[in-house]
Amino acid sequence: MLDNNFLDAHNARHTFHPMGHPAEIQENAPRIIAGGSGVRITDTNGKEVVDAVGGLWNVNLGYSCDEVKAAIADQLNQLPYYSAFRGTTTPSLIELSHRLTEILKPESMARAFFTSGGSDSVESALRIARQYFKTIGENDRYKFLSFKKGYHGTHFGGASVNGGDRFRRNYEPMLPGCFHVPFPAVYRNPFGISDPEELTRVCLGLIEDEIKFQNPETIAAFIAEPVLGAGGVYVPHESLWPGLRELCDRYGILLIADEVITGFGRAGAWFGSRLWDVKPDIMCLAKAITTGYFPFGAVMLNERIEQGYMNSDAGSGGFYHGYTYTGHPVGCAAALATLDVTFSKDLPGNSADQGGFIKSELEALAGTVSTIGEVRGVGLMIAIEVVSDRDNKTPADAETMTFLSDTAYDEGTLVRVSGNNIIMSPPLILERADAQVIVGALASAFRALESRS
Repeated sequence: MLDNNFLDAHNARHTFHPMGHPAEIQENAPRIIAGGSGVRITDTNGKEVVDAVGGLWNVNLGYSCDEVKAAIADQLNQLPYYSAFRGTTTPSLIELSHRLTEILKPESMARAFFTSGGSDSVESALRIARQYFKTIGENDRYKFLSFKKGYHGTHFGGASVNGGDRFRRNYEPMLPGCFHVPFPAVYRNPFGISDPEELTRVCLGLIEDEIKFQNPETIAAFIAEPVLGAGGVYVPHESLWPGLRELCDRYGILLIADEVITGFGRAGAWFGSRLWDVKPDIMCLAKAITTGYFPFGAVMLNERIEQGYMNSDAGSGGFYHGYTYTGHPVGCAAALATLDVTFSKDLPGNSADQGGFIKSELEALAGTVSTIGEVRGVGLMIAIEVVSDRDNKTPADAETMTFLSDTAYDEGTLVRVSGNNIIMSPPLILERADAQVIVGALASAFRALESRS
């Protein structure tokens, strides 16, 4: 094993790390995580903390799930790789596609297409949506609508429908035909509306106006996260998703649910769409599908999409899209084992219980400190919006956010900073004692911040 002197000397010197400026990352080298057990991780200095980030929204079963590790090892010994391109397949791929369609039978999902992760899944879903309309002869439908503040990965298609300009501006021009509409976020909205139901009604009206302006016959799909994740953990009013489904049905538009984060229990339901009792046409899955142990994802297609392809001619319905690692047998084996463990536990219930505790405790903390603007979340998707001036909702600066995250780490919890938000997405096996550690670490961090001023 490499010693710490070597690791520290070369940390961030040869790696192009995601999501930051390389000079800044080199100057402030990332923590080196060397071990993990349960819901805790250990750095190279031997410090153990609760992982309130859950890897990256994905380690739902924690770091000690032996069943998934064994399934990966067994598949590596039996067949470490084979292609799923036309002409060959594998037993684990066949079993997984069957299992997922059974799990998602309430949504009428009929087919699974496998990917290497969430960005792949979104990219594939966008392509499938465009092609679907060619299979049924509606060739003018190519546009996509999505929410401002939404996040859909980093491929060109996903970045094009992302609702944050930092994921687009350095890579423009992006995919043509992508248009963004306002999300009904009460804390910050340009309409000055404080009632969530009224704000949602206004935003749905604006979405319909945009559909009419673009010409409904040119729009292929609306893509959205059931709960906005990386953009700041925004939980919609209960009327939003039913309203989206109704608009899509009225104008013949597909509804794509980006369930990369919300799938498999994180939001307090097995799938985020089920929070709102809405059936999408396409579902994007990844992250928790292998509890983070293997890069893997899936796109689920409902019967409507399936029939469009099955009844098309060879020209419009030929699916010439795929990846070298589509349906990787090790990934399929990891997913099957993850599903076995996931569905043997009440992860949505625990997510709702522990997340509700954390959220209520942080809301109470907000009443005692002036730098918490809002606490948002559902299940184990929680965000704290940090402000320097609560009355004016002035976002906290980067130095403040670094101080908070560093202090929380010193107090025993790793959290994620995104802009002026602290975001938490711990493993869904989190127990109350560890939830209390998270709350205590953040309370100490905010009190230390206030004592500085």
